[in-house]
Amino acid sequence: MRKTILFLLLGCILVSCSKVLFTGRKQLLLVSDSEVLTSSFQSYKQFIDSVPASKDKVNTALVKKVGKNLATVVETYLNENGLSASIANYAWEFNLVKSSDVNAFCMPGGKVVVYEGILPVTQNEVGLAVVLGHEIGHAVAKHSNERMSQQMLVQYGASLTDLLVSNKPEATRSTIDAVYGLGAQYGVMLPFSRKHEYEADKLGLIFLAMAGYNPNEAISFWQRMADQSQNAPLEFMSTHPSDANRIATLKEFLPEAMKYYKK
Repeated sequence: MRKTILFLLLGCILVSCSKVLFTGRKQLLLVSDSEVLTSSFQSYKQFIDSVPASKDKVNTALVKKVGKNLATVVETYLNENGLSASIANYAWEFNLVKSSDVNAFCMPGGKVVVYEGILPVTQNEVGLAVVLGHEIGHAVAKHSNERMSQQMLVQYGASLTDLLVSNKPEATRSTIDAVYGLGAQYGVMLPFSRKHEYEADKLGLIFLAMAGYNPNEAISFWQRMADQSQNAPLEFMSTHPSDANRIATLKEFLPEAMKYYKK
């Protein structure tokens, strides 16, 4: 049984590795788009149907305009480089909802929601493009698929751990299980979430540049976001990078992003 689980784990890892666009990072994808998108689209529709749409016609139109601009340049780049299959089943959608939360999110397949509460921080079209570029980055890099794959491996690992300590006393097994859980959470799951955030930031900068928005404006936006942050958790225990680390990493990547910028 142990050998079977190990064989399955190694087999999955060997056949399911791919690389993230632009960053070149290798990622493990055990979950395909076909397994994710139908559920994602249904969940997105349920969310949109359950929350009030923004009555701000100007900003609603701006969200859709900027989102379309960014999605178009991404699709064009992928088509020109023979990579269109990676988003073949995506259905881009950008909606502004009535909420004071300072937030935005993207579901697999390109379904993006922007909350009204983040508009005072975005301030203008370029600031909004920073937010949407970041969210599109998550979608293009298939971070949701990767996250699900990581959770699958953690579950397999927990099963393997149980087998390996099955002949140990109950107290010992409980301690080992607890340590494994903490190790998986703080050693794997949270760091990968932070890695996804940094990667979405970088991809977002490139998409901004491709669409004609100045990537340097991303620094100003995240500085404004930092001013909004209060009682933020320690980065070690957070799924998001600290504001200072995020801004520093963006500054490091700006020269690369500017190569794609055409005024």
